[in-house]
Amino acid sequence: MENFKDFWSQYKGAIIGIIIAILILITRLHDLILAIVVLVLGAFIGNYIQQNKEDVKTKLKKFIDKM
Repeated sequence: MENFKDFWSQYKGAIIGIIIAILILITRLHDLILAIVVLVLGAFIGNYIQQNKEDVKTKLKKFIDKM
């Protein structure tokens, strides 16, 4: 019993993470999570471009010129 307590206290986070990952895969929530991540990433990129228009224009122009 002592070995189990040591094992549990050492690997508790990994075990809980595996259980959550299995539940996400079984319920196909990973599609929803991926969609939410893409939406949030798109919002951050859009906000960055809006706040730094001139900087983005110059960087994009330099990138296109290199091609």
